Amino acid sequence: MAAAVVRRGPAGWWRWHRRVMVCSRTMASKTPVGFIGLGNMGNPMAKNLVKHGYPVVVYDVFPEACKEFQDLGAQVTESPADVAERADRIITMLPSSPHAQEVYTGGNGILKKVKKGSLLIDSSTIDPSVSKELAKAAENMGAVFMDAPVSGGVGAALAGNLTFMVGGVEQEFNAAKELLTCMGSNVVYCGEVGTGQAAKICNNMLLAISMIGTAEAMNLGIRLGLDPKLLAKILNMSSGRCWSSDTYNPVPGVMEGVPSANNYQGGFGTTLMAKDLGLAQISATNTKTPVPLGSQAHQIYRMMCAKGYAVKDFSAVFQFLREEESL
Repeated sequence: MAAAVVRRGPAGWWRWHRRVMVCSRTMASKTPVGFIGLGNMGNPMAKNLVKHGYPVVVYDVFPEACKEFQDLGAQVTESPADVAERADRIITMLPSSPHAQEVYTGGNGILKKVKKGSLLIDSSTIDPSVSKELAKAAENMGAVFMDAPVSGGVGAALAGNLTFMVGGVEQEFNAAKELLTCMGSNVVYCGEVGTGQAAKICNNMLLAISMIGTAEAMNLGIRLGLDPKLLAKILNMSSGRCWSSDTYNPVPGVMEGVPSANNYQGGFGTTLMAKDLGLAQISATNTKTPVPLGSQAHQIYRMMCAKGYAVKDFSAVFQFLREEESL
């Protein structure tokens, strides 16, 4: 009996083609992985990929950021397009929406030389609408784009226990998760492209509000004569406990290993927090969502940027409030 010939229509062919792409990516386990953006977060994230045995192809707009990766055996390239030419799985970690747009769609961007079937994972925190635009542009080139912003800060990036919030085609999630679990302990699928960014924006708005609240409470308690370490201990065994009080306390001398113990150097910059709160404000306006505390937090962090705190960690809001008696 002659073998049956299976005919697929356009939709059926695409589903079959996607299954083949997903399967081949899973089997490609230790093929090179591109990483673009080697700043405070990207540097330890890329290093964790190296620790897990992945050959890494790197690029950063500041060539000196690539030096230590060259020493680790990574391939260093001249542009995002060069990364795309050498790797079909690429992770980006960039400061803002314009940076992401330039890296993906600029003159020497990833999409200039991206291979069909490539998996592109953006861990930047950017406007969800920009993620959707980049996903469409990638799809037009035969590639898959997923947004996967992170939570946890530099400490979690160093330890490899970040939380990733992932948006994109669900069939591609496991392929993305293979890489993301090298850098994080929680990898959560949120839905279509842009939902990872939505989750991150909501998280950072809450984080800013809680950090300001912690700073206010600690400042008030100190002025009422309480020892800051004792007050922090009480808060952390009471209903006011939060991440900003028990893990990232903003008061110098209360905790070791956090930015407040190092003149607010390192960590998550005030400029970046102001940027993320701005994204939350745009989303709130677009969805007609009232966010009065988020709006106030945005104004406070913008004032901090204007008054010399831009490069300090966002927990420096405690120092800002101490100095701003009139607020």
